[in-house]
Amino acid sequence: PNIGECWGGGEDNVATATIMIMGDTCTRGCSFCAVKTSRAPPPLDPEEPEKVAAAVTKWGLDFVVLTSVDRDDIEDQGAGHFRSVVQKLKEKDPNILVEALTPDFRGEMDLVDLVATSGLDVYAHNVETVERLQKRVRDRRAGYEQSMSVLRRVKEVNDTALTKTSLMLGLGETDDDIRATMEDLRSNDVDVLTFGQYLQPSRRHLPVKEYVTPEKFDEWRVEAEALGFKYVASGPMVRSSYKADEFFLKNLIKEKEAENAAASG
Repeated sequence: PNIGECWGGGEDNVATATIMIMGDTCTRGCSFCAVKTSRAPPPLDPEEPEKVAAAVTKWGLDFVVLTSVDRDDIEDQGAGHFRSVVQKLKEKDPNILVEALTPDFRGEMDLVDLVATSGLDVYAHNVETVERLQKRVRDRRAGYEQSMSVLRRVKEVNDTALTKTSLMLGLGETDDDIRATMEDLRSNDVDVLTFGQYLQPSRRHLPVKEYVTPEKFDEWRVEAEALGFKYVASGPMVRSSYKADEFFLKNLIKEKEAENAAASG
């Protein structure tokens, strides 16, 4: 609904787009997600990194979010492909800011490292829901601690990247569940958190247990900021990879670059 604002940059003049790479078919079947699934999706397009970089350069974007399906069918689960896309983008435009919203790579840290050290600015990986509801909401190959370990690992191999995750609300979580999740995220040094309302894609998917009020979303934003997250986006229509935070992230990235330059100088 806000596509003009997204492409044009809106009042903050940050022109952005979200691009899904590695195909449109996922090897997992999470009960909240409407993306089609298969055990054997079509092969990756080896020319995709160049195609994406050329398109984004042509569009003149300031900030691009790369997201993807899970590709458990590939030996490296697509980590090398993800890395190539980021590197091609930075090669064509060193000033563009890149956020990568990645799968969990089944917790294989050498694959996480491939993406984390690719030159990206923001490493996003979604825990999706609170620990108690993980098995009901996510594919059996995903998991709470596995996702936390991915976010933790990023900071171990790249101390300049921002880390980011998202939670869907309305799945039956309690306030205590949410608070415990926020504390776990902060203990793993996650910088950015977004909250959005879960919406049921079809009757085959998990039903909505609660429609959270805008006032409650705002309360969660205040509470999360008090815990020390650098930026929090919280609202019914906030989505992890859609125009939630690019303006703020751009400023955070520039501040961090300045700090690192001062420290190394």
